[in-house]
Amino acid sequence: MIEDELPISVSSVQWKCVESRIESKRLHYGRFAISPFQKGQANTVGIAIRRALLGEVGGTSITSAKFEGALHEYSTMTGIQESIHDILMNLKEIVLENNSYEVQKGFIQVIGPKKILAEDIQVCSSVKIIDPSQYIATITKSISFNIELKIEKDRGYRIKNTDFKENEFPIDAVFMPIRNANYSVHSFQKNKQLYEILFLEIWTNGSLTPEKAISEATRNLIDLVVPLIHIGNKLTGNTINGTSDLSATNFPSTSGTNDLNTIAQEIAFKNIFIDQLELPARAYNGLKKVNVHTVSDLLMYTETDLRNIRSLGKKSVEHILEALQKRFAIKLSGTKLFTT
Repeated sequence: MIEDELPISVSSVQWKCVESRIESKRLHYGRFAISPFQKGQANTVGIAIRRALLGEVGGTSITSAKFEGALHEYSTMTGIQESIHDILMNLKEIVLENNSYEVQKGFIQVIGPKKILAEDIQVCSSVKIIDPSQYIATITKSISFNIELKIEKDRGYRIKNTDFKENEFPIDAVFMPIRNANYSVHSFQKNKQLYEILFLEIWTNGSLTPEKAISEATRNLIDLVVPLIHIGNKLTGNTINGTSDLSATNFPSTSGTNDLNTIAQEIAFKNIFIDQLELPARAYNGLKKVNVHTVSDLLMYTETDLRNIRSLGKKSVEHILEALQKRFAIKLSGTKLFTT
């Protein structure tokens, strides 16, 4: 029976991976059971998580390629089997993993005759090639062949920009690491009470596991609805220049209401990881070194505290302060906003 697949506790929602397999380097599959839900809740959660999986999970793609001696996208080059267009299409399919939101560069520098594969792409340490055997092109003569690549991390789909520099060709970038996502809802009875189980099926491109995909999708979903937590509060519901004012310093002065809002905000920020701030690699890694993983962790520091952290330079601190202000309208001062 369905309910036997997952230990049921009616006191809290639990999850379990009921099936997991790696079909290839570029296709990972996971099936998850989440339960128990009251009637109607499983469908609500299923719709939200599926949409977040397909639209809110970030990925990495090659967004442009610069060729030496190429005239236009549909031209051919002596000694190269494929046209420029065909090579661009092959580069579009390369699956990458990137730990940084900064624009990265990659290089292909080979001498033929040779079959060029993804493993021939030279990348920095923050970028990982998921399937080194992916085909790019074939050099049929004893010539040198050089390509400079632009690698970016983003979400969704980006149509190539028609404005580009000489010999540099943009690529329609697919940043979505989720190949497909489905969900189904099943009812069961426990202690004469009707409950629901939600089953999620996820296929990824191998740059992240289905488990990590659910985690990231859920975090991003929480990030989207955080401003709505304070919608009933006259002060924190205000906007300044079109930006929701979530600053802890702008909470109402009434003690009971202030305590409730602070608790709600702390809970929300504990579920928002610093990845959401889209910081440069140096600032991100500097925070990780001092075990700052969430926005809640970060708000336990004052501006002075941040400037005294050895792993953070002056510029990194400025990036962090700017990201907090831009993302959550939070300005760090001499007083900690949150305490342990």
